[in-house]
Order: sequence, then C-alpha cells, then structure tokens
Amino acid sequence: MPATIVETNTKKFKRKDIDPITLDIIENAMMNARYEMDAVVFRTAMSPGIREQNDMFPMIANLEGKMVVGQFGSFIHGFKEAYDGTIEEGDLFLTTDPYACNGAISHINDWLLLRPIFKDGRLIAYAAMFGHMTDVGGKVPGSLPTDAREIFEEGIRVPPLKIFKNDELQTDVLNLILHNSRMPTWNRSDFNALVAAMRTAEKRVIEMAERFGDDEYYSALDELLARNKRAMAKLIKDTVPTKKQYFEDYICDDGLGMGPYRIKCSMWRDKDKVIFDFEGTDPQSISSINFYLNEEMFKMFCGVYMIMVFDPQIMFNDGFYDLMEVHIPEGTLLKPREPAALSCRTHALGRIFDVLGGLLGQGDPDFLAGAGFSDSPHFMYSGYDKNGEWYQLYSIGFGGIPGKPSGDGPDGHSLWPSFTNVPNEFLESYFPLRIEAYETITDSGGAGYNRGGNGLRMGYCFLEPGTISIHDDRWLTYPWGVNGGLPGRRSEKILKRVDGSEEMMPSKCDRIAVNAGDILYFNTWGGGGCGDPLKRETERVEFDVRAGLVSIDGAKRYGVVMNADMTVDEKKTKALRAKMAKQRGKVKMFDRGGDIAELKQRCKKETGLEPPRQPEFQAWALKFLEEQPKPKGRIKMARG
Repeated sequence: MPATIVETNTKKFKRKDIDPITLDIIENAMMNARYEMDAVVFRTAMSPGIREQNDMFPMIANLEGKMVVGQFGSFIHGFKEAYDGTIEEGDLFLTTDPYACNGAISHINDWLLLRPIFKDGRLIAYAAMFGHMTDVGGKVPGSLPTDAREIFEEGIRVPPLKIFKNDELQTDVLNLILHNSRMPTWNRSDFNALVAAMRTAEKRVIEMAERFGDDEYYSALDELLARNKRAMAKLIKDTVPTKKQYFEDYICDDGLGMGPYRIKCSMWRDKDKVIFDFEGTDPQSISSINFYLNEEMFKMFCGVYMIMVFDPQIMFNDGFYDLMEVHIPEGTLLKPREPAALSCRTHALGRIFDVLGGLLGQGDPDFLAGAGFSDSPHFMYSGYDKNGEWYQLYSIGFGGIPGKPSGDGPDGHSLWPSFTNVPNEFLESYFPLRIEAYETITDSGGAGYNRGGNGLRMGYCFLEPGTISIHDDRWLTYPWGVNGGLPGRRSEKILKRVDGSEEMMPSKCDRIAVNAGDILYFNTWGGGGCGDPLKRETERVEFDVRAGLVSIDGAKRYGVVMNADMTVDEKKTKALRAKMAKQRGKVKMFDRGGDIAELKQRCKKETGLEPPRQPEFQAWALKFLEEQPKPKGRIKMARG
C-alpha cells in the first residue's frame, strides 16, 4: 500500500494567479534556500567527501513531491508508493537501500533523508537531501568493494524508516546504524548536517508561505513547474528529431577481469514527447558495476543536459517529466534485480551522460560535444598510523571535460559541476600522505577545433603502511571525439614502490598493500575533441603550448609546427595541414579510436594490462530478458 499522509487540517489549497514580480521573488527565495542547505552542510559536516567535495544533493519539492529546486530530481512519488506507513508532522525519514526506494539513491553509501514540511496542520512541501558517507560497514574500508557479487557485501542496508518521530530522534536506531561503520563519528556529524539542512529548508518554506500566503506559495510553485514544462517542450520540439537515433557506449571492465559492458539507448520524438529506450543494454553484471537507474533520475539527467547545452537560463525542476518516457528493461546493467551488487555504479552513472550527448548531438551536430570526464573516480587509503589511530580517506578525482561547439573543455574538472577538490593542505594535515604531484596532463585532451580538457595527475606518497582502493574507468575505451575531433587520452594508474619497482594498476581494485615511501600516480582521462583540429587557429595552439597544456610535439596533432622558441612556423604549418587533410579524408562524426576488437587487440601493448575477457552473464538473467515482452516499435535486444 502507498504511504498515508496524516493532516490535522484538510483544507485544500486554492490556485491563484501570481504576478511576475512575486513569482520572481519566490523563485529566487527558493534558489537561495537550496544553496543555504549546501552552506549549512558545508559548515557542519566532518567527512572530506561531503564537507570538502560537496558530495551531497539537496532538494525542495512541492506537496505533490515534484522537485522545484535541487540537483538530482525528485524521488518522492516513488518513495510514497513504496513506503507502507504514515507521513506525519514531525517525521523525518532515512533510507540507504536503493532497492527499497526505487533507485532514488544508487548505492548504500548514500544516506537519503526526507522531511515533510507542514504548516498549520497541512502538508505544504518536502525537503530532502542525501550525502555520501565515508564508510557504512562494507567488507572493505570505504564500503565500495570492486569484487562484490551481492549488495549484502557492501554494508548495512537501512529500509525507509522514521529516524525522527514527533521531532524526536530515534537514538537507538541511529546508534545501531553507526555501530556498523568504521567511521561512526564522521557519519554522525554528516547525518546531523543533513538534518540541519532540511530544517533550514523547512524554515525558509514556512517564511515564504507566511509572507505571501499559503495559496500564493502553492500556486507559485505550480507556475514554476509549468514554466519549466513550457520551455522544455519547445527545446524538445526544436532539438529532438522524430527519426530514431541510436547510440552506445561502454564500461571498460567490472573489476573481475571481464568487459567491456555495453549501454545502448534509442531516442526519438513522438509528437511533443521524447522517448528513451535502453533495449539492447547488457544484462546485469555479476560484479558491482550495476547501476539501479531510476527513470525519474534519468529524466533529470536528460533535462540538465538539454538545459545546460541549449538554454542555461531555464530554471531546472521536475516540471517537464511527463514530456519524457523512459524504458529500462529489468535485469539489465541499468535495472538489476535484487540482490545485485551496486557499489561501483559510478562508472555506468557517468557513462549515461556520454550516451545522452551522443544521442542528442546526432539530431543537431552543431550541439554535439565529445565524450568527457563521465565518472567520479574514487581513491581510498586506510590503515593504522604510528600512534595506533585508524585513518580512512575517501576522495573523488577529476578529469577532462569534452570540447564543445562553444569552446574548449575545462582541464581537471568534475563530472558534477558543484563538486570541488579536497585541498592538498587538508590531505597532508589529516592523513599520513604527501602530495607529490597535482597537475594537468599535457596532451591528454583530444585535439579538435575546440580542444578537450586535459586529465589530472595526482601523486600520492604514502607515509604509513596501509591499503588502497581504486575505482576508475576509460582505460580500455577512449573518450571519443566528435565532428573531426580526436579522442582524449585514457586513464592509467602507476604504483612506484619504494624499492624502485613499478606496476600498472588495474582500474578497479581493493586491498592493495602499500608501504611508507610508495607513490601512486593516479592519472585520469582527458575529454574528447570537438571539430576539425586542422582548422584551429594557430594562435590558440601557440597559447596552449606556452601554457603547458599542449606539447611542441603534440601541436602536430593540430597540424601546427612549433619553433624551439614556442612560436608557430606558419610556412611549415600550412604544408603539414594540407598533407594531413589529404591523408585523413572525410572527418568522422564519432572517433572512438577503434572498435572493441581493435582496442582489445592493442590493449596489452598500449596499456600494459591484459585485455578484459568476454563478460559472463547469469543464466537466469539471460532467460529473464528473453522472456520479457517486447513493446511494439522498440528494438530487440542484441546478444554477443
């Protein structure tokens, strides 16, 4: 049964006309409240993942549960459908189980909190926030095991429950959860920070309703949602073709030596609605790279992409959701069946953005961007220091953003625009390590008329014995370039031992023992280039060379010959560009650096690692997918 909302005041809200000035005031007040939520968490959380890197996502929704301001889109409808209980004034809900909330969160480390906001006995809004906890009791420090085969290996699962009742904390429940973490102090502080953020949102919502009136506030939120829908309807009509578009991309491996795994999606417009169909995506993995993709979350991803690319002035919210239809077959990598492991879902999550770019860009190549830093690579380091105190680091890496029609991709940036890096001074002060390198990787961005952003090199020198974990991807496949742009450089991890030996590290591994003096060089990938590099202005290439972003030899990828004093040799450049254009022929819309068979064949020589073997899928998953009815007009799942 769906949740039951308990109100002491059942008077219905009345729809009223809102003048433009009042609407603008409420819109900006809502945005301010959303950013105030972030500020509260920043000032009160303890873990570097939340406090320093902003790995948390706030939201304020209307009383129907539609997100008006936020980042990750609303899950509240699904929550209310799945939660068999009451929603009352003074409640605050907690869950960490993706399977219990229809994928509103995608792995156990994310603690999701939900607060219904009441005013005068009536439900008027919701506030929600989730944040990544450093450790939740999984089988490895950080609780993100690369070799997990079931979600039970990833930590304590908390079903949706009332962690506050009548505004009283259920202390025994929280203590039980914290008892199952290696970092209970951090988790308690982060939990309190998320609670404080939602109470801040509640305060601001009530203030707005008191200032403008309950009916006016209710109506303003409806109008903000309707305005977004009107804007997105025009974007969809103008940019999404009725002709079916196809695109696929890959996760390189699963941490068990198998890969790559395919994500495939079709897209077309039917009248005023855009359809996305993930038929053809590989079955769920036996490892932990599965991503339980909530359909509403995907709509949010798509909306954010379209708004940022086509019209950044549009206020992002859930108003457009009924303009999209999403089909994700159950039993696939993007809709695994319980109890499939989910701890390494980041790679599939990020690859969704590359797939979206490939789909939407085909309809209008002028808006086509390359593949970018579509991941949140994790690095973890833990152990006991010389004083016997436990230390545990969780950090997210950055990479190259793709070149786009409007300009070069930023160097060393995050998949999520709001994420920030953990300052090196913080790392060196609180953990037994020294940062040996923190720099962009020259020539790692794909060449193009607009250059892909360079990846980032982090050099971690360990000062105490411990163990490390690595989560990364794009070591086999390339971040593809578009419209003549070249692929970006792949990622690599090199562990230099104190005895002078070196080893190439796999992209996904746990429990790697390190000693004092060992150095890990964590090199992330660059963004794909956009447009013909032979048409890039020579003065822009010269600037990049002088800035150290492109080497003198790397300038030749643009057909540019540099002198020793870092000036352009115009005569030789003209001749080289003519020769390269003749040899290359017609530019490609997508340049992947080779197909999968070619990449596997060259893998050992180019990466120093053995190529992944063909994925093994569970027999029941294959049978289940084959037996599912195929909706008319959709693509049958391909095998092989």
